[in-house]
Amino acid sequence: MKTGIKCIVVISLTLFTFHLSTAQSKNLKTTEVKVYGNCGMCKKTIEKAGNVKGISKTEWNTETAMAKITIDSTKTSVDAVLQRIAAVGYDSDNFRAPDAVYENLHGCCQYDRPAKKE
Repeated sequence: MKTGIKCIVVISLTLFTFHLSTAQSKNLKTTEVKVYGNCGMCKKTIEKAGNVKGISKTEWNTETAMAKITIDSTKTSVDAVLQRIAAVGYDSDNFRAPDAVYENLHGCCQYDRPAKKE
């Protein structure tokens, strides 16, 4: 009898966990955007700024300067992630890093900046 109850509990927990993961994955949105940078140090800084556990995941490609951003759309937006990345010195097509922050980047991380939008 105890074995039957254990099986029911295990099956119930498995189904509940599956339901939670399925519900969460419906809110995930992935997009690719240009984020300017040059090197491995840029990658580390961009990804650190873009990654928030359970909210957003950012993978930046040093070859293409493209960031793959996955968000939980109920908790954040791509713009919010790009604003965090800009705050640490890296421009995207939507947000420009503050000049003072960009100027404090390591020399190899100072990429050719796109012209300011007016």
